[in-house]
Amino acid sequence: MLTASEWATARLGHAFRDTTLLEAALTHRSAGRRNYERLEFVGDAVLNFAVAALLYREFPDADEGELSRYRAALVSGSSLASVAVELGLGAQLRMGSGELKTGGHRRSSILADALEALFGAVYVDGGMGAACTVIEALIAPRLGGLPHARDLKDPKTRLQERLQAQGLPLPDYELASVSGEPHEQWFVARCRVAALELEARGEGSSRRRAEQEAAQKVLECLAGAVTTS
Repeated sequence: MLTASEWATARLGHAFRDTTLLEAALTHRSAGRRNYERLEFVGDAVLNFAVAALLYREFPDADEGELSRYRAALVSGSSLASVAVELGLGAQLRMGSGELKTGGHRRSSILADALEALFGAVYVDGGMGAACTVIEALIAPRLGGLPHARDLKDPKTRLQERLQAQGLPLPDYELASVSGEPHEQWFVARCRVAALELEARGEGSSRRRAEQEAAQKVLECLAGAVTTS
């Protein structure tokens, strides 16, 4: 079995000089105080810059709004979680026993956050050039699968439009809980569509992410209902 350093070199193409950064990026907050949340904060900013630069280069005719929608799709939690699964990131994460028992290493929100932390760790370890190289190698293959910009909307917007098209009331969002220190909070939100008796829960490092994940889960429930009907 590969060590964490060997895995990072093989899958990310980056050999860490400071392996403590990699260790922190692969540690969930349930497993220790030195975890990935600070690196995730940096990685989020680095990711957005790297993807913006990539899109600017690859879509010379796209306007600002189109570039923004493309970037939102590529850096969304579900997109990042898919990349993390392809990398086998879940098997590298260190978690507390409670998170392991509940399948935290497979949870989309955790995988997406850990991937951002890895990007942050690469940046701190090797600089912006190294981080952009890693990010572009993982994100560029997904450019060909992007739909037209006008079809790219976030889950909350898509859910709202779908309900409006059916003449149904808008969903209700509720912040269920906030935990952690002020600089490393974790949010849990609920999305409820009373008319359809549907409710889903989302989690994330911001209220927006938690609500978006909850809305996405409701959309998936609606899609499943259509498929089975």
